[in-house]
Amino acid sequence: MIKVGLVSLGCAKNLIDSEIMVGHLQQAGMTMTPEADLADVLIINTCSFIDMAKKESVGAVHEAVDAREESKQRKKQKIIVAGCLSQRFATELPGLMPEVDAFIGLDQITQVAPIIQSLMGKDAQENLVTKQPQYIPDYDTPRFRLTPKHFAYIKIAEGCNHPCSFCIIPRIRGRHRSRTQESVIKEARQLIESGVKEINLISQDTTYFGMDKWEGERPKPRSGVDSSKGESLSTLIRELNAIPGDFWIRLLYTHPAHWSDDLIQAIAESPKVARYIDIPLQHISDNMLTLMKRETDGAYIRSLIKRIRAGIPGIAIRTTFIVGFPGETEADFNELVQFIEDEKFERAGVFNYSREEDTRAAKMDGQIHHMTRKARWNEAMRAIQRSVEQVNRQQIGKTLRVLVEEPGVARSEMDAPDIDTTVFVDKKLPVGSFVDVTIKDWRGYDLVAG
Repeated sequence: MIKVGLVSLGCAKNLIDSEIMVGHLQQAGMTMTPEADLADVLIINTCSFIDMAKKESVGAVHEAVDAREESKQRKKQKIIVAGCLSQRFATELPGLMPEVDAFIGLDQITQVAPIIQSLMGKDAQENLVTKQPQYIPDYDTPRFRLTPKHFAYIKIAEGCNHPCSFCIIPRIRGRHRSRTQESVIKEARQLIESGVKEINLISQDTTYFGMDKWEGERPKPRSGVDSSKGESLSTLIRELNAIPGDFWIRLLYTHPAHWSDDLIQAIAESPKVARYIDIPLQHISDNMLTLMKRETDGAYIRSLIKRIRAGIPGIAIRTTFIVGFPGETEADFNELVQFIEDEKFERAGVFNYSREEDTRAAKMDGQIHHMTRKARWNEAMRAIQRSVEQVNRQQIGKTLRVLVEEPGVARSEMDAPDIDTTVFVDKKLPVGSFVDVTIKDWRGYDLVAG
């Protein structure tokens, strides 16, 4: 019996790829082990979104190779590098990492079991990565969830059509391709029937769900699209909300360019949708949004935020920004800080611009010095911290419904798994259950319930 170890890096989208690989390995009769020393094969599912992620992935591969060299027990262990790093650098990695036994990309995650079987007893390196990934999961795709029993991710689409000048994702994961609404609904029903209390919808751009299948002209950014033309995130939300049960539906990775009044109305009409949206805005300056090719401008973003808050009372907005992008002036940056101060986002984060090879932004003039980028990141983060503290103060005395994550720790509707803050609760509350608690205090980004 072949024993397989897995190291999963990166975002929730990558985690689902890992879950699918584990599902197929178990279906093939292979055994998973958490102890790398006991594994006949070690899979490292990598990320390469930004420089920091690349370094973490490369470090994990080198660590595995070094451990194999130093351990008699692991001498015959096979090492497979999977995921975005393999997909992005398919040509370069085999020469840079000759100790790795195989490289697989996004289209090979369902073939991982026969790939492992073919590797056993061989010494030759294999590079199995194919260009332009086409794979998307289905409701009956073998999958072993690596999240706690009470929450799960559903990948509703793969790839991305947006032209953002700083982003390498479309070149790694290919063009946007949506699952069918029926497939997503079937998977959600299975998860809810198994006891899942929170469904997190994810893709590179969840707001583009279904639109790639519309007949005729595809919707243009900021076009005010509605769901009458076919399947969309709006129609999916309404169908998910109709599934019997007590659970949250959470929207992650929405792009501002394809938000619509119909989507706002669908969320407002669907009580099972958590009053939370993740909408990375990246900047507010027209100059920066144009250089970033974000398909939006400052006036549109400000109007959209107002429409969302007016249309969905009590909504918590999570966003992210990039500082230090090529050409960012002091005026651009100051406009961003003022925007953060004015809007008081419930949840937010800041990325220090990462210059990624093969992106348009990498070739731009006006690259910002790393010390300036760092200083701007620190200032923007301080502005966000001030805003979050004001939001948290306003929660004192309120009763919030929370989902208990582990003894003494819960999340509110305002908090997505792994990326947002927590609510400290009584350790006796049952894990995986919804509970109403009263907020008594706050500590930095976190809330404390009585």
